[in-house]
Amino acid sequence: MLTDAQKQQYQRDGYLVVPDFKSAAEIAVLRERAAQIVNQFDPGAQSGIFSTIEQEKTTDDYFLGSDNTVRCFFEEEAFGADGQLKQDKSLSINKIGHAMHDLDPTFRAFTADERLNAVARDVGLMDPKVWQSMYIFKQPGIGGEVRWHQDATYFDTDPVSVTTFWFALEDATLDNGCMWAEPGGHRGPMRERFLRNGDQVRMEKLSDLPWPDNSTAVPLPCKAGSLVVFHGLLPHYSAPNRSAVSRHAYTLHVTDGATAYSPQNWIQRDERLPVRGFI
Repeated sequence: MLTDAQKQQYQRDGYLVVPDFKSAAEIAVLRERAAQIVNQFDPGAQSGIFSTIEQEKTTDDYFLGSDNTVRCFFEEEAFGADGQLKQDKSLSINKIGHAMHDLDPTFRAFTADERLNAVARDVGLMDPKVWQSMYIFKQPGIGGEVRWHQDATYFDTDPVSVTTFWFALEDATLDNGCMWAEPGGHRGPMRERFLRNGDQVRMEKLSDLPWPDNSTAVPLPCKAGSLVVFHGLLPHYSAPNRSAVSRHAYTLHVTDGATAYSPQNWIQRDERLPVRGFI
């Protein structure tokens, strides 16, 4: 699937942008289904606000219970001082997560792609296992910041194998909060590890190496339909979206079944819902 030049770029930089990976028709179907899920979501029921700024403090039962189901999460800035939504529900949701790729037929159809399996193998995953899916809205005006982090923090394997497949469902630009990454940063250490024991979680600090800044990080703007694949140790970030345009994306976190998946990772699977690959 990938050319030798693309494979070399991935090994060098820790990420690769593949334009035109998904068609406009495929994107439209996924966006329509996401809108249906949000429309059916009752904001008066138990719900959560998603934040990566203080993950340990803001993690709650609603979040932990979303590991093997489908739930909606609000943007941090969606509510006014009176506790009411400041805008329509459809413009207030931060993301949907975290098992649509297995539980929802539309999301499963988007994920079950032979080409994704080929890309996974080309970047070194011999037995791809998809643990998590997220539909990210990055809402206009209130789309939340995603702080610098490494995805291996949340999907620890021995050796490190987690790889992220991120699909732009709308154009991602500097104005609406495209991703930033540190080229070659995947060769550095894991800085943190998010550990779960039952209903208790904590963030374990592993390294004092500082996060990147604009002197070493680069933006990754891309057109709708692009696939961005990146290594689990690659530091990456996205700024708040203060523009009038949303930045929808769909992302998958995938490990190699040949590696040892940590029993302290926050998402676990058993025979009732076994972890599956792309095909």
